Amino acid sequence: MAQEIERKFLVTGEFKSQAFAQDRIIQGYICSAQGRTVRVRIRDNRGYLTIKGASNVSGTSRYEWEHELSLAEAEELMKLCEPGVIDKTRYLVRCGKHVFEVDEFYGDNDGLIVAEVELASEDETFDKPSFIAEEVTGDRRYYNSQLMKKPYKTW
Repeated sequence: MAQEIERKFLVTGEFKSQAFAQDRIIQGYICSAQGRTVRVRIRDNRGYLTIKGASNVSGTSRYEWEHELSLAEAEELMKLCEPGVIDKTRYLVRCGKHVFEVDEFYGDNDGLIVAEVELASEDETFDKPSFIAEEVTGDRRYYNSQLMKKPYKTW
């Protein structure tokens, strides 16, 4: 079973000049129920189907399974998604021995920028880049599946 362990933070300050890569991501949800999500993502003309389970109490760890799809398959599955879509650019920024994924959101979530870092264990230490602000790990409002339903601009 694949376990995803990550921490999430709000971003303030400049980060784009530190990025070594960036991709535009469009994603929708076939299922966005609490405790389980089925996500369809299009990233760089490739598709992905991802299933995530419930988060643990701290919100740091949960089951994740992902499978690459063709672009055509992903586009077909997007038609089955719940209303709403997540549109963002993901920037990859190295800090120490970790890579932070910084997501800049558009559309109804415009103005929101969050960073995630994947870890090998929940107690793993890591260096934080200067643009990292408040930690929001476990705050469901910042889950992409929730941003689709209750966008940042409505808070």
